[in-house]
Amino acid sequence: MDRNVERVVFNTPKKPKATKVAAYARVSSGKDAMLHSLSAQVSYYSNLIQNHEGWLYVGVYRDEGITGTKEQRNGFQRLMSDCRAGKIDLIITKSISRFARNTVTLLEAVRELKSLGIGILFEEQNINTLTAEGEFMITILASYAQEESLSASENQKWRVKKNFEEGKPWTGKMLGYRYDHGTYRIIPEEAETVKLIFSTYLKGKGIISIVNMLNAKGIPSPNSEKWSQTTVRKILSQYTYTGNLLLQRFYRNNHLEKITMVNHGELPMYHVEGCHEPIIPLEEFTAVQNRLAEQAEKFNKSKGTKKLYPFTGRIVCAGCGKNFKRRTTPTTVTWVCPTYNSQGKSACDAKQIPEETLIKICKEVLGVEDITTELLYSRLTAIRAVKNNTLIFCFRDGKEIVKQWKDRSRSESWTPEMRAEVSRRRRESMVNG
Repeated sequence: MDRNVERVVFNTPKKPKATKVAAYARVSSGKDAMLHSLSAQVSYYSNLIQNHEGWLYVGVYRDEGITGTKEQRNGFQRLMSDCRAGKIDLIITKSISRFARNTVTLLEAVRELKSLGIGILFEEQNINTLTAEGEFMITILASYAQEESLSASENQKWRVKKNFEEGKPWTGKMLGYRYDHGTYRIIPEEAETVKLIFSTYLKGKGIISIVNMLNAKGIPSPNSEKWSQTTVRKILSQYTYTGNLLLQRFYRNNHLEKITMVNHGELPMYHVEGCHEPIIPLEEFTAVQNRLAEQAEKFNKSKGTKKLYPFTGRIVCAGCGKNFKRRTTPTTVTWVCPTYNSQGKSACDAKQIPEETLIKICKEVLGVEDITTELLYSRLTAIRAVKNNTLIFCFRDGKEIVKQWKDRSRSESWTPEMRAEVSRRRRESMVNG
């Protein structure tokens, strides 16, 4: 008897796709205790994600010493970029206030991530933004977090004002002094550095010469880095070295942006005389201020009105953080990092970018025929110049576009005048030969 045997193939069930999970951690102070807290957060989230079944660990994005009210958070911006690139499915963070204290910023991020199918899990509030009630709860709690930030800011202002009224400075960090129990105590070796800077400047030396002298002598700077013009100028302008205090010369515009503003009378100032031992006599300090003012006036007259170009203030060096400047030579126009331009490749290895290359790439990225200042400022927050001839265009809506540019060959960099000169020399060589 014949039998027909039919082979039955059973489909092996597919393994569920792992959820790509990242965490975001932030502390708003650089103090050791806070940084320890940040380290603990990173360790906690790394273990949590890697030991959770069905989760694929992407990483922990973090920001140190930056408040949640500020948008310029590098870790946060990298997190958003990787989300847009499809590298993340779920974000875990401690609380709404850790993620952002600005309601607008928070809701914009939540809604953009939701449109990408990415959820945020806020542990403290037990909220997942992909659930039906998630965004409603986020709106309410974000408003609360912003009010909490405002309340903290007002309390801080009250403490600062109280200290000023009592003649106490807000910070004790200053070369030459140590702030000890409400007053400045002189650090002799640092005070000698301050005296050297003042005396050298009054002898006619410029600030750049003083910077070079201090670096050559190996004298420690206040921030343990190389001396800079900004550091020396700040020391020369520090009224505290006279033994007196002028408090509240600066203030913050509001609790969200926290931009430092010069006090032109918007808030009261407090003058405290003879509150600590001076390092620089008042007469010497006044003489230095007069020379600084004279030098500034000469510089402004010689410089005239500063011309702004479309890329002015837009190109940021990823190496040192400074804005590129326009550099003109007889043969070409380029945009160059000022650190590289003044201190060389050892200080910053950012490459200079030919302006015509920059314009060409910008037109391509923005899809326009002409580049204007208004256009760049309205569309972009920055153009980051990174290694390997790479430019990252940062749009105001959070989008980023990465472009690479090629170095011009020597022949491509020749101007018509240079080509004509080469041709002339060749003809002369043939005639004389």
